[in-house]
This record gives sequence, C-alpha cells and structure tokens, in this order.
Amino acid sequence: MALPVAARLVQGMSLVGVALGMLAQPAFAQDIIGPEKTACAPGIKGPAALVRVYGLKDRTGQLRVQLYGSNPDDWLAKGKKLKRIEIPVTATGDMNVCVALPRYGEFALYAMHDRGQAGKRELSKDGFGFPQNPTLSGRQPHFDEAMFVARQGVTVVDIAMQYRSGLFSFKPVVAVRD
Repeated sequence: MALPVAARLVQGMSLVGVALGMLAQPAFAQDIIGPEKTACAPGIKGPAALVRVYGLKDRTGQLRVQLYGSNPDDWLAKGKKLKRIEIPVTATGDMNVCVALPRYGEFALYAMHDRGQAGKRELSKDGFGFPQNPTLSGRQPHFDEAMFVARQGVTVVDIAMQYRSGLFSFKPVVAVRD
C-alpha cells in the first residue's frame, strides 16, 4: 500500500535531515584521548582543557602535554609542573588530549612531540607548541605566550606544533588543522 503524499514528503525530509546532519560534522573531529578523557566528555562541567594538537611532523614517538599554574616564576621550572600527560602519537589526524584541571583560572602549558622517545627535550629533533602559538626563535616562550584561561566547562586550547628550521628558528610544518 502506498503512503499518502504528505507522509512520503515527511519521510523524505527526515532522510535529508539525517544526511545533512552527517555532513555538518566538522572535518577535523577526532576522538578525545588521554588518561583523563572523561573530564572532557559531553555534559561534564569541568574544569578541563581540551588540548587540540595539530601539525605533527610524523607519526612516531610520544606526545607530552605539561601543565603549569598561574605563577610566571614556575613556568618551565624544574619540579614546578602541575601535571604531565604522555601518550603515543596517533596514526592519523589531530591529537585531542583532555587535561583535567584543578580549578578554573590561569594556566600555562606546552606540548612536545618526543619523536625519539628520549624522555627529554631534544631541540634538533622534537616539536614544540604553546597555546598562543608564538614564534619560536632562539628563546623559550614567555609565560604570557603559553598562558590560557580556563573558564566554566571545557576550555579548548589549539596548539600548532613547531619544529627546528635553521640554526635558531622553529616553524610549523603545516599552517592548518587536519
């Protein structure tokens, strides 16, 4: 038995809506990863940071995300980090790492692509990235270049990885996200 014209029209519109909904998903959507990924799950009130790392030079080694508090004197100081997360580099796409935060407010962080898995910074091999994506040229970024403010819910922090390109400069491999 054939459906009435109005019912067929509604059914057709529903299928188009489903198809359009699938097309509306962002092309760079990736899984949230890391040992604290549940802190960034839908409906969670935070505080947490979703660190979206892109522009990896290759798919080897580990990604390290290291979190510091709001005191500029603690930035990159030995023994002053609040948290370190290390995970294997994924086979494809951006790496979306969730970091549960102890409170709302100011933090600083950096991401390091430890390509050789040496467990320490190797400037000639590894990639580095910071929340405000500062230009790196023969110096460490200042606290204010690596700082972000965690607000209610999950705060998104985009980081473009940079790799050595010359004697004292670092540059991104890519300028856009996967």
